[in-house]
Amino acid sequence: MKYSKSIAAAGLFHLAVGLPRPQMVYMDNQGDVGGVDPPIPTYTGAPVGNLRGSTNLQGGIASRPPVSGGDSAVVPNPELVGGQEADGELGLYLDFNSATYPNGPQPIRGSKGGTDPGPRTYEYEKLNPDTYAPPSTDLGTVPQAMWPLGLSHNLFGVGEESGWARQQNQDVLPVASAMAGVDMRLAPNAYRELHWHTSGEWALVLKGSVRVAAIDTDGASFVDDVTAGDVWFFPQGVPHSLQALHEGAEFLLIFDSGTFSETDTFLATEMLMRTPISVWAKDLQTNVSSFDNIPDAEKYIFNGTPAPANISEQNITSSAGALWGPTGYTYHWSQQEFHNTTGGSVKILDPLTFPVADMFSAALVVLEPGALREVHWHTESDEWSYFLQGSARITVYAAPASSQTFDFTAGDVGYIQKSNGHYIENTGTEDVIFLEVLQAKKFSDISAAQWLALTPRQVIKDTLNLSDEVLDALPKEKTLLKPGNPNMTAIAGGGQNY
Repeated sequence: MKYSKSIAAAGLFHLAVGLPRPQMVYMDNQGDVGGVDPPIPTYTGAPVGNLRGSTNLQGGIASRPPVSGGDSAVVPNPELVGGQEADGELGLYLDFNSATYPNGPQPIRGSKGGTDPGPRTYEYEKLNPDTYAPPSTDLGTVPQAMWPLGLSHNLFGVGEESGWARQQNQDVLPVASAMAGVDMRLAPNAYRELHWHTSGEWALVLKGSVRVAAIDTDGASFVDDVTAGDVWFFPQGVPHSLQALHEGAEFLLIFDSGTFSETDTFLATEMLMRTPISVWAKDLQTNVSSFDNIPDAEKYIFNGTPAPANISEQNITSSAGALWGPTGYTYHWSQQEFHNTTGGSVKILDPLTFPVADMFSAALVVLEPGALREVHWHTESDEWSYFLQGSARITVYAAPASSQTFDFTAGDVGYIQKSNGHYIENTGTEDVIFLEVLQAKKFSDISAAQWLALTPRQVIKDTLNLSDEVLDALPKEKTLLKPGNPNMTAIAGGGQNY
């Protein structure tokens, strides 16, 4: 077997034979739980004992546990992290990674909550502190707005390590009605086979480089090479191919349908196999023997021969010519400079500069530690977000009086419905990088701070009881980003968070 050969080649066969059964190693609760006191002694021999207990164990018949001194749910020496005892209304970010197993973290914020004796998996709680110990400002019910692609089932390509793809759609994130995402990996020179979709496909290259090729309904052709940070877009129905260049590639695909599924793609191989050979012979004006070696299964993702370095060798045109400029299917976003401001950097791509993607608008944002993508909402579209690096949190406010805070790390998808207020705050010690995607002809939002600054002062003071000092400091121009103190619990010690 392949695995045996790999182990032998590494000189580890003698170790592998003697290894115990592999176990997942993670921090969880230990000791007795649910009436079971592990570890249970290993038993060998014929089965003994009954599967069902006696009727004498029914309530009112069986003996009762003592009111005091029985099985304990007390957590000894619970550990609280910095800011956890502060007023819950402050909603400070809690760094549960600093908690010491097994005494922390604990689901406590201010005077609310209580200790957790288990069952529990500590790693989940460290990744999601605002779910485990939510700010007191969270209220009511908000649809689940976060999905980690690390929990999506991976679909492998054919052949030796050709690549893979995993997806997010409404099956796993029901609120995401307007958009879905796919994270795809192609090995060096591997293909995503010739295909097309019923949805538009907007893509951001994450790593490596890709050669893309397509034709439109007039028979005009397109071929181009894109690299990390670049974008392509194919309207629904436009057939295209993707091939990784010599260093391989990983890219993010966003589709304009929440029900999109990678398994429902139209494939060239399947079309060939599902149409009579006699029809293909007539259509391509060739002998039926020409189809003796056609694939007998879809190729999906598969290894290929290297693309020629000279791309002009693959630039095949008809009388309709080639697509380029405003009709082309790519945009070299990596070559666009960022707009730099206090708190981080932003760059925007929408149909104003990439017209072929007439309903896709996106912002690539870099937030410094402690900084904030200001409180805002979108009037034209839901927002689909993807986190490329770092950690952040988002509170989603939904009318009239509901909110929930979600935590994000690299590889997570966020989804926020149109008009729902929200922010994105860097909760880590490094920059956080994320992508915001809208179904809109222009990237736009309403800034809460700008709204307050441009509304008659009397109205704001009578409604919100804010002081002149606060209102005087509000910027009349949209800032997009706000700088912040990297010490996320500074307020608890009397400091400032900005």
